[in-house]
Amino acid sequence: MAESTFQRWVRGVPSSGDDVDCGNLEVGNEAGACSHQKFRKLLLFSGNDYLGLSTHPVISKAAAKAALAHGMGPKGSALICGYTNYHILLESCMADLKSKEDCLLCPTGFAANMALMTTLGSVGSLFSTRGKPLKDDRVAIFSDALNHASMIDGIRLAERQGSVVAFVYRHCDMSHLNALLLRCPMKKKVVVTDSLFSRDGDFAPMGELSKLRKRHGFLLVIDDAHGMFVCGKNGGGVDEELNCESNVDLCVGTLSKAAGCHGGFIACSKRWKQLIQSTGRSFIFSTFTRVPIAAAAHVFNMYLTVSIVEQLPLEIWVPCTAIRPPAVPPNSCRLRVTLSAARTLDDLKKLTAALSECINFRDIIAHSTNGHTRL
Repeated sequence: MAESTFQRWVRGVPSSGDDVDCGNLEVGNEAGACSHQKFRKLLLFSGNDYLGLSTHPVISKAAAKAALAHGMGPKGSALICGYTNYHILLESCMADLKSKEDCLLCPTGFAANMALMTTLGSVGSLFSTRGKPLKDDRVAIFSDALNHASMIDGIRLAERQGSVVAFVYRHCDMSHLNALLLRCPMKKKVVVTDSLFSRDGDFAPMGELSKLRKRHGFLLVIDDAHGMFVCGKNGGGVDEELNCESNVDLCVGTLSKAAGCHGGFIACSKRWKQLIQSTGRSFIFSTFTRVPIAAAAHVFNMYLTVSIVEQLPLEIWVPCTAIRPPAVPPNSCRLRVTLSAARTLDDLKKLTAALSECINFRDIIAHSTNGHTRL
């Protein structure tokens, strides 16, 4: 690529926007000296702050109050010194929202998936007297072809442990998944899938997955990162929206998107929580969620009502960035427009006007792997 293009990506140079009067604000230039500089105010259509809550006063005040009282809180892994009342209350709220017995907080959604996948890989070894399971005693993990990178990396790491065999089924293709399950000689089977895929905006076929689960007796794991708090009557996610919560054994989610905060979690049974706490390396060896973040996320859960959404403020504005490899396959780059409750009708008109300058909408063909792209 051209050097100028690379520098624009690295420096985040905006292509358009209104100048903002920054008064006497001074910033350091490349030479180290201070200079007056104008900034640009841009509309955000690339972030995952779906409800626009990251700047809501309730969230901000909760984080600030906790920070003033406790600073950042204990600095260490959760198993050593990380748990506080804020963390315990947040785990309890998330378990109730996901209709699960318990919940385990993790530093990020990525860490949550990594911890869960490596724990699944350790299950086969737990019942082996020699430490390494026999061929058919290993765990078979079936993964959707478009699952998030955190799931993929976690499965790869679990494979290195020698107790997992991974199978990738075509995106949302239940016939292919059924065929793989029928041919698999291993008794311990796990199916992992995103509930709402961020690339194409389509849902996993939860109804068909539930039927296959009853037929084959596998463990069903979903990553509900993009469905949490925006799908379902109570914000419980895609499984609540599609009325299949009882068929989901473990659910990974995030507090970094619609919740407007940061961190990840695994909603599960108490026994699974204890197992992940004991074997999930990305949980065990990571510094735990900061106290102000846990406090803000707990307040968000307590105030997850229509009234809070109706008072959403506008946030700082940045551009809609391109999604490029390796996030998507080669030759499938795209602009992923992310809508937020904080956007107004006038904002959307500005977006379409900006896009129309470089895109002929009449010539657009919506491409999707299964024909269910959401526009």
